[in-house]
Amino acid sequence: MRLSVRSLFAVFICGTTLTIVGAANAQDTAAKVAQPAAVTPAPGPVVAASAAALPEPQPGDTNAQRARSQPGNNAPFWRGVRHSGEVPGTVNNMAAGERGVLIQPFTRYPGTRVTNAGEAWREIRDWWVVPYGAALVFIVVLALALYYWAKGPLGGHEPDTGRVIERFTYFERASHWSNAIAFVVLAVSGLVIAFGKFLLLPILGVHLFGWLTWLLKTMHNFVGPLFAVSLVIVFLTFLRSEWPTRADFDWLRRGGGMFGRGGEPPSHRFNAGEKLIFWGGVVTLGAIVVVSGFVLDKAVPGLDPTRSDMQLAHIIHSVAALLIIAMFLAHIYMGTIGMRGAYRAMKTGYVDEGWAREHHRLWYDDIAAGKIPAQRTVPGHGREQPAA
Repeated sequence: MRLSVRSLFAVFICGTTLTIVGAANAQDTAAKVAQPAAVTPAPGPVVAASAAALPEPQPGDTNAQRARSQPGNNAPFWRGVRHSGEVPGTVNNMAAGERGVLIQPFTRYPGTRVTNAGEAWREIRDWWVVPYGAALVFIVVLALALYYWAKGPLGGHEPDTGRVIERFTYFERASHWSNAIAFVVLAVSGLVIAFGKFLLLPILGVHLFGWLTWLLKTMHNFVGPLFAVSLVIVFLTFLRSEWPTRADFDWLRRGGGMFGRGGEPPSHRFNAGEKLIFWGGVVTLGAIVVVSGFVLDKAVPGLDPTRSDMQLAHIIHSVAALLIIAMFLAHIYMGTIGMRGAYRAMKTGYVDEGWAREHHRLWYDDIAAGKIPAQRTVPGHGREQPAA
């Protein structure tokens, strides 16, 4: 049989291709046969080696141990910060006092959520002390303003006689004014510290308000001890005249001078309202704000207060201070514009016989009967002459 050239060329191409493919397959087979077989290691020793090199994280790991088992996982550190109030010494933040306590333990104060003690203190201050304290001061000021607008100043029903009685000695007035000035400084500075950021900060701006607050805070810290000393002097000076009597209960029952009908009930040198200010404000609340203030100033010898102590002292100090401010606002009102002749008594030390007869009838009767001297000090040049 006769073949064409084209058929011969096709046969040649197919044979060449098969030869090349066969040679390549033969080389691959030879390479696989020459390569040694992989040895599969036993599972036991490898797992043990891996565990030794990378230990499993444990709940009680320190931060250094966790860095080896899970690099970059600082959970033990932050867990120590969170629970540092329950396990002191986990982390260090100060050399004394609460060493190692960054976050206080969880607690719940009245009116707060279950949270750490620092946050609970902030909630008491922001949710209760600040809003209700501001409301108390505002209500007292508003009530006094409305009373003055409706009733005006008390007194003036007894005509002046021209004869005066010494109501306060020079020492009594000096002790009273010293205490009053210190109280005003403390009250104004305390109110600015508590409420200034709501009322003054938008008006004064950040920088001026910051300097004002710093100045008032400094004055508050230094005037506080002076107030404490003057408070003790006031207590010892007026104690003898401030003891309750049977007439005081009748004075309260009849509503006193502001709410009573038919004139002011008779009273001795100080009426029941003034005695309530003395025992409730000067003695009780005054002692509370002084002691708590000394704790906040860290001025109590031998006492190293913790943050919990300071937070408790701050709440007590704030509440007592707002109450004493409310009480003394009423006292200041009655001693200035609320009663005719009252400011003159504390300024000069003397009152007219008519004023004494109208507002302190029992005291005036004792003077008229000679039981109490109308003049307790020697009058100086130019002073008003006391009653005979």
